[in-house]
This record gives sequence, C-alpha cells and structure tokens, in this order.
Amino acid sequence: MASSQDLFLALDQGTQSVRAMLFDLNGQVVAKSQQHITPYFSKHPNWAEQNGDYFWHHLSLACLKLWEQYPQLRARVAAVALTCQRASMICLDEEMKPLRPATIWLDSRRTDNYPHLPWWLRAGVRAVGQQHMMYQLQSKAECNWLAADFPDIWARTRHFVQVSAYLSYKLTDQLRDAVPSQVGYVPFDHAHQRWADDSDIKWKALAVKRDQLPPLVQASEPLGVISRRAAHETGIPEGLTLYAAGADKACEVLACGGISPDVGCISYGTTATINTGNSRYVPPMPFLPAYPAAMPHAFNSEIIVQRGYWMVNWFKREFAAKEVQQAEERGVAPEILFDDLLDESPPGAMGLVLQPFWNPGVKFPGPEAKGAVIGFGDVHTRAHLYRAIIEGLAYALRHGKEQLEHRNRVSIHSLRVAGGGSQSDRIMQITANVFGVRTERIHTYEASGLGAAINAAVGAGYFKDHADAVKAMSHQGQVFQPQAEHTQTYDRLYREVYNRMYDRLSPLYRSIRHITHYPKY
Repeated sequence: MASSQDLFLALDQGTQSVRAMLFDLNGQVVAKSQQHITPYFSKHPNWAEQNGDYFWHHLSLACLKLWEQYPQLRARVAAVALTCQRASMICLDEEMKPLRPATIWLDSRRTDNYPHLPWWLRAGVRAVGQQHMMYQLQSKAECNWLAADFPDIWARTRHFVQVSAYLSYKLTDQLRDAVPSQVGYVPFDHAHQRWADDSDIKWKALAVKRDQLPPLVQASEPLGVISRRAAHETGIPEGLTLYAAGADKACEVLACGGISPDVGCISYGTTATINTGNSRYVPPMPFLPAYPAAMPHAFNSEIIVQRGYWMVNWFKREFAAKEVQQAEERGVAPEILFDDLLDESPPGAMGLVLQPFWNPGVKFPGPEAKGAVIGFGDVHTRAHLYRAIIEGLAYALRHGKEQLEHRNRVSIHSLRVAGGGSQSDRIMQITANVFGVRTERIHTYEASGLGAAINAAVGAGYFKDHADAVKAMSHQGQVFQPQAEHTQTYDRLYREVYNRMYDRLSPLYRSIRHITHYPKY
C-alpha cells in the first residue's frame, strides 16, 4: 500500500442517480460527483425498465466529472467498490451484450405460465402451508415471465444477472457479482450464502439454469481489476482492484454500524426498511430469508415498507404545487419546505392515522393489502396529511422493529437512520418519539457509498476486519432523544389504532380486490 494512496472510490448506482465518491480513512466524503438519471421507462402499465448501457454511460459520466473537478485526487485512489440498486435483472448474450432493457425492482409484471412442479413437490409445499408463497415466487420471478413472454430472447440469454454484475463486468471484463447483491427471485441459498444446491426446489420453480448465473464473491473480496477499456471510459486508473460490496441497503446497514442485533438501522429511501445485523441466520419472518450483509458470512434481517419515501414524492406531486414552485424560485429541494408542514400540525396529526401499504405484500402485509387513512375531520389540512404519511411510515417500521426483536430475542436499544428522510430534523425527532428510543443519524448522508468504501478499505488491507473499519469510518451524527410529552400520544395511537388497522381492514381489502380486480393478483 502506497502511503499516498489513501482514498477509496465508491460507485453508487441508485434508483434516482449515480454517484462517484471519494472517501478517506476517516469515512469522510472528500469529493463527489452525481449524475441524476431517469429511474425507468414504462412501455406498458406495471413495466419498469432501463437500458443497461444507460446505467454504464451515466456511471462513466459521474466518474469523468469527478476527475474533471478534482484531478489532483485521482492518483490517491487505493481501491474501488460498487454498490447498486438491488433486485434489478438483465439478460446478456454470449458476448455479454444486453438482449433487452434491465428489469428494475419497481417492475410488477407477473405470469401464470411458469414451470410446473412435480406432484410430490406440490404436495410438500401444500403440507407446510406455503402454496401462496410458492405462487408469489413463481409468478413474480423475472426469469419466469421472461421465458413465458419473450421466449426468443430467453433462449438467447446466456447470462441472467443483477445490474451490479453487469456493471462489474463493464469495469473489469470479468462477470462476477457480490454475495450481498443477491436479493430477488433467484435460486440463492441465503443461509449458506451461495447458489442453491441442485436438490433445492427453486431450480424446479424457476426457469433460470445454474450456468446462466455468475460466480459470487464475498464482501471485500476482489471482483477483478479495472480494465484498460473501463479506464478509458471512466478515467478510473487502470489496474485498481474492484472489491465486492453489495446492494445499496446492505451497504447502508454496514455504514450505520449495524453489525449486532441490538442496533436497528432504518433507511428512509424510496423503499423504507429497518434492519438488524447478525452473525447468525435469523429470518425476519417464517419462510422469508435474511439477506447477506455487506460483510463476509454475516446477515441482515430486514422488514420492508415497499413504497416508503416514494409516498413523499406522491404527496409532492398531488398536493404540493406551492412548495414545488417556491423551491424552484429559491433553488432548493421541495422536501426542505415540507418541514414547515410538520410545524403546522401537532404530533398525532389530530387523529389522522395512515397505514402505508401502497404496495401489496406477500406475508405481512398480504397480497390484498392497500393503503388507508382514517380519522378525517373538518379540521384536517394537507399539513396533517403530510404528517400522517411520515408518522405512518414510522409506525410501520416500529412494527418491524418489534418483529425483529421477537425473532432475534434481543431488544433494540438505539436506532441509526440513513436515506433521504434522515436529512430532516423534524422527521428524525418524529422517529425518536414514535419508537421511544434514542435515534441518531450517522455523520454522512452518503451511507450506501460509505458502506462500499468500507469494503474497499478492508479489501485493500487498510483495516484488519469490518468491525475495525466501521469503528474508524462510521461516526455518530446528531442524536435525537424521545420527547416524553409526545411519546405517550404516539404509543397509544400505535397500540390502540395503528396496530389494529390491518386486521380490521383486511376483509374490506379482499372485498375491494374481488370487486375491482385491483390489485390483480
């Protein structure tokens, strides 16, 4: 290790943008370049796709702009790591060329034309009461609807990989992927962190074959070295090692220091999540897996609120034209002005309670689930509705916290929060009050990038292990303590109202689904 090489390049391919960032050994962002992207295009309802080369083009632009702005820092880069949006798949041919656009995680296509299980396997699934789970897997799996709806393309698909694997190939000329990137409908053995054994039922349930999937490496292990072609297109120095990091959520959890089950890690992103880290495999619910952590042979137990802070974008689009115009005039993000709406409404939103199930689920919430807002009166304004959205997301994540505590048999004593919502002091205070525990943000908003940088630093030998690197590179930011005058209101609304909503409304959701055929499945 050359002493002059003391920076780590983190490439963060997210849903809304791609960022190229340089972190130092103290976990500080030294330089950053960001390219906003179009998340996806939709040729038909429920489709969400984006071209693989579109991602590569904008990743390259982010890197080139980084060197253009900070040319003196290029020689100080010691290693590279990539983190990427998860559950986004792409079909490649023999020559590693995309055969069609990548399927983004927001795509909700399904098929009923999936592989037919032998009778003895169907009987086994039925015996453990998992027919619906198997149906969800088979109908939603991208490989199954691709094989059914695009048989010619599927027949030419030599490699079926995550977008992270495709970008790793573009960087190194080697098709490999990180173990912590394997989230989605693929035949992965989560408990042993490898592709499933030949006898696993998933090989019968899914159309993908073993030789279509890439080799996997653990976090902080080399994926390859930056190729001459990639160096020319990105400006990243040729020959630098690209180390495995993992999916964006896994990297966020690592950056937040979520390496033990007594710390809850919340991500207020497009998808809102709460995770606990663990050295043992603890599924967050029966028959739902714990995902690989962004450190070797460790796990993240995760509860998801699928549409999370997407709901803030929905509110902005439908109810906040005034703030959008004011923000444009001031040159700031509209969400900054939304804090004023929180100031205009009291804790508890005067009884307006929101259940944030904008997307149906598999187990909890189930496939019939819908969003709901109850408690409307003539006093309520859009300020109360915005507060109800923020509080409803916090209630849903508190429910997730209690599930994780039950599964881990360990109490969560503190929360660490990342993602766009963590930038608001009001939202952080609401979170502390709803959960009733100490809540802190970490020192940087670039949590997924920091998680990638930690893996690059460990892989390059600057730290002996991930715990050592987290101690050196992840730091406490502002801390928010629960406010006693508000926690009692939230606790009662959570226990006496929110926690009862789903069971009371679920029969009505099923009737709505039956009458309107929405959602279809």
